Amino acid sequence: MGSRDDCRFSQCAKKARESDTRTDRTPKALGAKSMEAPVPVSRQLLECVRVFAPLLLVCPELGLYNAGRCLAKVSRTLMMPSLADIVTYTDEFLRICEVGDWDNALNGLQIENSGRVTRIGAAVDVSTRVLSGAAKKNVDLLIVHHGLFWPGLQPVRSALRRQLQFAFENDIALYSVHLPLDVHPKVGNNARLVAALGLKSIQPFLEEKGQSVGLKARASMSRSDLVRKLRKALNGPVKIFNFGPNQIRTIGVVTGGAGSELSRVAHENIDTFITGEAPHWAAVAAEELGMNLLLGGHYATEVFGVKALAVHLSRRFKVPWEFIDCPTGL
Repeated sequence: MGSRDDCRFSQCAKKARESDTRTDRTPKALGAKSMEAPVPVSRQLLECVRVFAPLLLVCPELGLYNAGRCLAKVSRTLMMPSLADIVTYTDEFLRICEVGDWDNALNGLQIENSGRVTRIGAAVDVSTRVLSGAAKKNVDLLIVHHGLFWPGLQPVRSALRRQLQFAFENDIALYSVHLPLDVHPKVGNNARLVAALGLKSIQPFLEEKGQSVGLKARASMSRSDLVRKLRKALNGPVKIFNFGPNQIRTIGVVTGGAGSELSRVAHENIDTFITGEAPHWAAVAAEELGMNLLLGGHYATEVFGVKALAVHLSRRFKVPWEFIDCPTGL
């Protein structure tokens, strides 16, 4: 009796291995990165039936188990949000059509994928290295602050061709958002950095492209305390130009590269200005204006927005998210 059971189990196991081999080729279209178009869900269901029906006759237990796994994958695919739904919501949430920006920002969806989103990725910039990291994490919607077209109109060759080809081959959609993310009151770079610093009494300031692009806050703290908090928030170094008061009263925050706006910032009666980077002459200007200038790095001050946006979308659409960290050194 035992030997016949063992023999029957071996036959079932062999069938199961064969079915696993066949189904591995089919469900790869559900989430694998490939040049081929994804298999429609209806075809996936038919393939499940075709592969597992014979196995059900040979060994019902193993056949049902493997068929269940396949159908579960198809079910998860059906439950995943569509790219169109996420893009429509994000455009409205960030007011893409209302917030002014430089033309080359090209805010919104820059590359579409096959239509489904199973994992969101967040990064400050898009690059071949970032796209590669996204593919390794099975990301099929990548959200960035700096998109593909900052250099302006250019032929599709070299780096741009490589990036486009990689995105197409790995079915990665690209969504880029610049000033609408900087200025957003909840998930914006400025708002999240100000919150990380624990600043209160916040007001918008520094108009650019039709809207305020910075935040200023009343404060009563020492310069050394602010520097300590900024280093902790950025988890990195801060370049300090101590030309303002030791006891701070008004702080201005504009993430990224706003150091060239120092004179305009000074007109707002701000004694301490926090930004990412600045041109050489800004150090001289800070001294002449009697201001503290704190530079936290362009990259480091702009990780906040993409992370916060990814968290927001992950919670709303019930999909996981990943941060792809590729510091530029600036």
